[in-house]
Amino acid sequence: MAINLFSGGNTINSLQAAGKNAIINGGMDIWQRGTSIAASASTTPYTADRWQLKNNASQAMTVSRQATSDTTNLPNIQYCARIQRDSGQTGTTVYYFANQFESVNSIPLAGKPVTFSFYARKGANFSPTSSLIGVTLYGGTGTDQNIITGAYTGGAVIATQDLALTTTWQRFTITATVPTTVTELSVFFAATPTGTASTNDYFEVTGVQLELGTTATTFSRAGGSVPGELSLCQRYYNTMVSGATNLMVGIGSFYSSSQLYVGVFFPVSMRIAPSLVATSGTDYYAADRNAGTDLFNSFSIAYATNETALIYNLSEISSVAGQAGAARTNNASASIAFNAEI
Repeated sequence: MAINLFSGGNTINSLQAAGKNAIINGGMDIWQRGTSIAASASTTPYTADRWQLKNNASQAMTVSRQATSDTTNLPNIQYCARIQRDSGQTGTTVYYFANQFESVNSIPLAGKPVTFSFYARKGANFSPTSSLIGVTLYGGTGTDQNIITGAYTGGAVIATQDLALTTTWQRFTITATVPTTVTELSVFFAATPTGTASTNDYFEVTGVQLELGTTATTFSRAGGSVPGELSLCQRYYNTMVSGATNLMVGIGSFYSSSQLYVGVFFPVSMRIAPSLVATSGTDYYAADRNAGTDLFNSFSIAYATNETALIYNLSEISSVAGQAGAARTNNASASIAFNAEI
C-alpha cells in the first residue's frame, strides 16, 4: 500500500515540513559564530544564527548553546539558547533577544492569523520580578530594517504578553492576526533583571515557531532538517573557515609579486552582496605555490556578489607574478566569514 508522506494530516509531514515555520533556526541548532557569545555593555551581537541580542545595560552577558537534556517536556529538540546575565553584574536595564524576518518572508503572512509558540525555562537564580519574560510579535511597513540597531518604519506591536517561567520546560503560545499593511516582522523576548546577578541568572528558549493558523502544531525547522536550516542561515551569514590550521580558503593567483587574489564561491546565494568578516594576525594565512609558502596576516575584499567574492592581500606577499597557489589558514585563530545580515 502506498503512503503519501506529504498529505496534510500526516504526522511525518508535520514533524519535517520545510517552510511551515517562518522562524529560521528556531531549534537553536546553528551557531556559525561560535557556541558561546560574550556581550559587553550596550552591544548588539548576533549569537545563534538569526538571533540578535540587545544588551542595553552596563553589564556583561553571555548567550550560549546548551543541551536541553529533556525528552519528557520537549519534542526531542536537542539544543536551546541560554541568555544569561553574568554572575556579579548589577545592571538592571531590559535586554532583548530577537529574530527578524526579511520583507520577502514577512509579506506572505500579512492579513493572516498566525500562532507564535516556543519552549522556555529559567535558571535557578533568574532575577526578573515574578520570573517574567516579555514576548512580542512586532511589525512594520518598511523593507528589511533591523529593529535591534534601528527602528521599523510604521512599527507597531501585533501581540505581546508577559509570561512566568519555571525551571521546567513549558510551551507557550500566542495567536494574533498580522495587519494587512505589514511588510516586515520580528519576534523578540525581553527580560528586566533585578539586583546583582547570581550564578544562574538566565532563561533558555528553543522550539520557536511562527506559523499560519490559530493552532500551535508540532515544532518543525524552517529548513525541514539541520542541513536545510544551515542553508537558510547561510543566506545571511557564512563562516567559510574558522578554528583550525590548514583549512582551505581557495585557489589564488599572484597578480604581481606582492598581490594575491583568491576567488571564493558561497554555498547558497546570500541576501545581498556581503561584507568580509576576517580575523588578522601575524602569519594567520598561507599561500602554497611552486614548492614554497608565503605567509601573510590578513585578507581584504575587492568585489562581491550574492554568489561569489574576490578577496586579496596586496602588501604582505613576496612571490612571483603569474603563479597560482592554494590559500589556507595557518593559525587556529584565523577565520573568514561573509555577512549579509539585515
